[in-house]
Amino acid sequence: MPTEPPASPWEFPDPTAAPDDLVAFGADLEPGTLLAAYRGGYFPMPVEGELGWWSPRHRGVLPLDGLRVSRSLRRSRRRFEVRVDTAFADVVAACGAPDRDGGAWIDAEMAAAYLRLHEAGWAHSVEAWRDGCLVGGLYGVAIGGLFAGESMFHHETDASKVALCALVDLLSDEHRDRRLLDVQWRTHHLASLGVVELPRPAYLTRLAAALALPAAPIGDRRESGAVR
Repeated sequence: MPTEPPASPWEFPDPTAAPDDLVAFGADLEPGTLLAAYRGGYFPMPVEGELGWWSPRHRGVLPLDGLRVSRSLRRSRRRFEVRVDTAFADVVAACGAPDRDGGAWIDAEMAAAYLRLHEAGWAHSVEAWRDGCLVGGLYGVAIGGLFAGESMFHHETDASKVALCALVDLLSDEHRDRRLLDVQWRTHHLASLGVVELPRPAYLTRLAAALALPAAPIGDRRESGAVR
């Protein structure tokens, strides 16, 4: 079971009526602060060297029954071995590699913050392996029925998509209709996989319901090849 950290000394504003995606600045990246942020509909991302807290007006979410799996992706799933939480730090490092587009915000401070969350049982990685090498994966934060995806990477075609498929499988239990798989923003790539947008008020309503659910047993599936 995850360990609840000391409460954050910071208080996040109600984002409901905020005019922009970027709502607040400052605070810290301690576990209690990060958990309070996710529970309030926020996620962190630095802005020009300052810690920013984001709550998009249009939030990207992946309905668990809406994942689009192409024929080629079904074939790809057979090529990879999926593991959970066996290489969390390596997944975060790969997501934040300097030569990767969009990964520069995952600096050493950010990586260390999520490693602390992982060690406390709140953050997880879903990994795609091939021939004993880590070739793709994703990481995020799980609180009750929320899984807040932070970033994903691949070194081989479809490896990150395979990890996402495995995550959907892990979250698909009797509570699947109320679980919330948050991907922050709906990009063209994520839209092709079934990601949709929710207006911020609708997202916050869904979030409150999801947080009341029991956690999916993601962290219980560490063994090699546990997810198919």
